[in-house]
Amino acid sequence: MISLRCRGCGAIVTETLIDLGMQPLSNAFVAAADLSKPETFYPLHPMVCERCFLVQLDVFESPERIFSDYAYFSSFSTSWLEHSSQHATSSIERLGLSPSSFCVEVASNDGYLLKSFVAAGIRVLGIEPAANVAEVARQAGIPTAVAFFGAATAAKLSAEHGRADMMVANNVLAHVPDIHDFLEGFRIMLAPNGVATFEFPHLVPLIEEVQFDTIYHEHFSYLSLVALEPVLAAHGLRVIDVERLTTHGGSLRLWVAHEQGSATVTARVRDVRDVERAAKLDDVGTYRAFRDRVRVVKARLLEFLIGCSERGDRIVAYGAAAKGNTLLNYCGIRADLVEFAVDRNPHKQDMFLPGSRIAVKAVDALLNERPAYVLILPWNLRTEISEQLSSIRTWGGKFVVAIPSLEVF
Repeated sequence: MISLRCRGCGAIVTETLIDLGMQPLSNAFVAAADLSKPETFYPLHPMVCERCFLVQLDVFESPERIFSDYAYFSSFSTSWLEHSSQHATSSIERLGLSPSSFCVEVASNDGYLLKSFVAAGIRVLGIEPAANVAEVARQAGIPTAVAFFGAATAAKLSAEHGRADMMVANNVLAHVPDIHDFLEGFRIMLAPNGVATFEFPHLVPLIEEVQFDTIYHEHFSYLSLVALEPVLAAHGLRVIDVERLTTHGGSLRLWVAHEQGSATVTARVRDVRDVERAAKLDDVGTYRAFRDRVRVVKARLLEFLIGCSERGDRIVAYGAAAKGNTLLNYCGIRADLVEFAVDRNPHKQDMFLPGSRIAVKAVDALLNERPAYVLILPWNLRTEISEQLSSIRTWGGKFVVAIPSLEVF
């Protein structure tokens, strides 16, 4: 029996969510010169704690190995830039931030969000473990420390820069193997009446809309309010507000303050608790039923791709996203079914997808080859992508998404 120690409550976890087989790291792209070399595959086997209902993976590779030289740059998604700009603007207004304020972003990537705070005259600091990405932020004028965040980093940077009036952690909490050390860092670095925001994909849509492709080794945890509130409380932190967002297929933005702070709790916190109870996130049967629904998604996609192959209809993928690599590798899809993938990120172009070894090209390759179908791997960006590539309809091309169910449009 497979088991692990829950990173939230410490219980022994034995309940499987879904076994997605052996897979490579989803962002470990393969260079052409390395195609003859073997890849390392790890179990992709999320479990659910029957005590606190935190969904989690065991740690098979260190964060240093995964994130120290990273291929993801936030600035290549137009919709994400708009989302982040709106978050910055509304936060400045809501919290009354001014040039005397100090804002810190953890996992600040290429500085995409902090630019909005700088434009408002607010002092900022980014904390980013990937040196190659941090350098891009620095070149854009965003002060950035290259470090993994936790209690020790927080103590060091607080001594150097002071405590923060606002801290931001977008889509990083799930990437942290030691949640307790990470949140202790917020307790240390957040000013007494400061506020931190945490965004992460919500477990409710993952379960309800079969978003199993958002499971990959870089995401150690799959989060909900029911699982997170006790962990935050262990570090003297409490949720004072929650926003439900459409990003990444359905996310939460938690507004968090010190337990002893003056902030009041909004009714939206109770509302999200009610949503999670209605979704039965506190019932292990919910997680067991998820497995069969994942298998149906796999079967429908393979039936479609094999049918296209038999008819001679060409298929190209859009988006060399981590979620796409989970999907392709779980389904056993290779270049005989999907000819190549395209991506706007030049750091991924001329590389090969991990596991599937499908070539990644610039978007112009898709327009030149004129395939019958474009399989959108980052389905959460389907509207943005289908608008950018609307010209494929001039030759009768169509788009395909596999999740939550197969759709051709």
